[in-house]
Amino acid sequence: MLDTLHSIMTEVNGARDLDATLDILVRRVRAALQTRVCSVYLLDRSSGRYVLLASQGLDPAAVGKVSLAPQEGLVGLVAQRAEPVNLEVAREHPRYYYLPETREEEYESFLGVPVIQHAQVLGVLVVQQQQRRKFSREDEAFLITLSAQLAPVIALAESKVAAQRGNPVGKPARDPVFAGVPGAPGVAIAQAMTVFIPADLGAIPTRPCGDIAAEVRFFNDCLETVRQDISELKIKIKGQLRPEERELFDAYLHMLADSALGVEVVALIEQGNWAQGALAQVARQHINNFASIDDDYLRERATDIKDLCSRVLYYLQEQQKKQRVYPERCILVCEALSAAMLADVPKGQLVGVVSAEGSAHSHVAILAKAMGMPAVMGVADFPFAELDGHELIVDGHHGRVYSDPSEALRQRYQQIVREEVQLTEELEMLRDLPCETRDGYRVALWVNTGLLTDVLRSRERGAEGIGLFRTEVPFMLRESFPTEDEQTEIYREQLQAFHPKQVTMRTLDIGGDKPLPYFPIDEANPYLGWRGIRVSMDHPELFLAQVRAMLRASVGLDNLQILLPMISKVGEIDSALLLIRRAQRELFEEGYAVRTPPIGVMIEVPAMAWQIDAIVRRADFISVGSNDLTQYMLAVDRNNPRVTGLFSHLHPAVLRVLHKIAGEVTAAGKRLSICGEMAGSPAASVLLMAMGFDILSMNATNLQRVKALLRDVTLVQAQRLLEHALQQEDSEAVETLLEEALQGLGVSRLLQAAREG
Repeated sequence: MLDTLHSIMTEVNGARDLDATLDILVRRVRAALQTRVCSVYLLDRSSGRYVLLASQGLDPAAVGKVSLAPQEGLVGLVAQRAEPVNLEVAREHPRYYYLPETREEEYESFLGVPVIQHAQVLGVLVVQQQQRRKFSREDEAFLITLSAQLAPVIALAESKVAAQRGNPVGKPARDPVFAGVPGAPGVAIAQAMTVFIPADLGAIPTRPCGDIAAEVRFFNDCLETVRQDISELKIKIKGQLRPEERELFDAYLHMLADSALGVEVVALIEQGNWAQGALAQVARQHINNFASIDDDYLRERATDIKDLCSRVLYYLQEQQKKQRVYPERCILVCEALSAAMLADVPKGQLVGVVSAEGSAHSHVAILAKAMGMPAVMGVADFPFAELDGHELIVDGHHGRVYSDPSEALRQRYQQIVREEVQLTEELEMLRDLPCETRDGYRVALWVNTGLLTDVLRSRERGAEGIGLFRTEVPFMLRESFPTEDEQTEIYREQLQAFHPKQVTMRTLDIGGDKPLPYFPIDEANPYLGWRGIRVSMDHPELFLAQVRAMLRASVGLDNLQILLPMISKVGEIDSALLLIRRAQRELFEEGYAVRTPPIGVMIEVPAMAWQIDAIVRRADFISVGSNDLTQYMLAVDRNNPRVTGLFSHLHPAVLRVLHKIAGEVTAAGKRLSICGEMAGSPAASVLLMAMGFDILSMNATNLQRVKALLRDVTLVQAQRLLEHALQQEDSEAVETLLEEALQGLGVSRLLQAAREG
């Protein structure tokens, strides 16, 4: 059965659209189970009914016309219960419902299984038999397994239909909407620009080409370049292979001939497709055809086709990358966005981002917040390849993306944009005012940055310092490790731009959701693996070069602070301090008049909350990394949209640990800051202030909202609210408590910002 499952899924994955997917499904399942009927019913969200959309065995005229509500018939029973129904004599069941249009009266037995995606029943897969037959456990297990694998395929196929303003049952759709999770607040209305991982045949968007003749020439040139590469490779390793093994290269060259793959791609280009899309379409078709063959040798040819087409695609992309033109107002759309993709867009043109992967706490979402643009992450089943060039509305408040919106919807969101601009203008009046409560308690508001543009925006918002400069961002935007001199130049710009205010530079924090393309870290569980200070201590040459660059950059400015990330034992602090002192001695010997900057430690690993006494003896200041501390405390991957609902900074256990840390650090007389998304939440900032955090470091976008809220409360009110919050049993209760309290304080206009945090 495993081979059959694999074969069916391979063929389904190669289907061109939803109709083809369902046709393959019912045909292959009927044959696999040797039954008379196989049918698929899919949910029509507009009516709430399950519509017969494909069948082998029932009257073809009924397809697309027959439907059942969840409370009707056996199909409805499967959907209602969200579990299989297996009946030897279907008509004896009280929920049996005869559908004369299908002419199914002759079928006795029935087995139906739900197709479930994201806890919603998308449809029902049904097999029926003319004779009495109790479908076996193996049959039932086969259909359950198949439906689980089919769910994302069907969901994606449905979303492609929605992108074309339709729905699976053929009715026109109004304002197609795709749901994700809020990544960064705000609203953007602009043209989509699909970007993709290089040489990924599965991610190429559909685009027309302007000059067909030029596109054909361009494709043929790239094809010839790959042919030359293969020929040169064949000659290069001639002495290392037997004659029969060298014949494989001849087979490759034959595949790349104009009369083979080339002619099919050219034919699609001549129909108006761009070269990359035409190549990807031909490649996918051949890969799926070979992958579905029973013969092992022929099935392996699918890998060869993929490799060769990826080589051609690489050359197509390298040339077309130089010619890429971004829209004047651009929303980046991708399966998995990276910081480098954001940096590629010319300044001032990027207004929003949409990613099929990631969550509100992923690195790209954090960067989007810092850049002041809306982001929607984890948009499951998002047809990003089909939406290139379409107008989108990105609603970062609610995690929704609309494609090709109606005029009414566009006007509604334009009004929201105007209201946000008005609120921002009103908050501008607070820029030069201190963050001081109504009873005179001061809190310092600093910012998190990663790019020089963040610094400039932060100064405009009235930031009092930089609580976290993410030094890994410049590393992520390069194709190799920056040299010490290059780093010195980057850090000097940051220190000068914010002088004389303090700038806290975190040492390199790669790993997890911050990979370097030229320094891959391949691990089964990267968030519990080789990251942060662990990488730096295993590669002291990288750490020393970075610290030397920081110290050199600070000469004459003296507003540098160094922060050590991902500390999980005090020995790591000792090792890092020894290297910092060594770097300082070396620079003294080289004639640099460097001063010893304050050295801080990040509390991100929960175990460190129970060793504050040891840490404060070694560090000048403490900074809590709220994102990772919450992630590790709750055992929730903050980048996984499937569990994003479990990630909450307001979980009572998180609040209690933060309260403990604040109490011990304050008692030791050391400065205490907190960075991450929690610090930028207006509602959470009230609790953090009450705990005793001296500095809240956040993205510049939320700074004035936090300031506005804290200036409207007293420290006594905040402490009373904290006392109640620490007594709650779950994060939902804390959220309700905060919302009611903020409404009572008359700051309802900032409640939206509180919810976003």
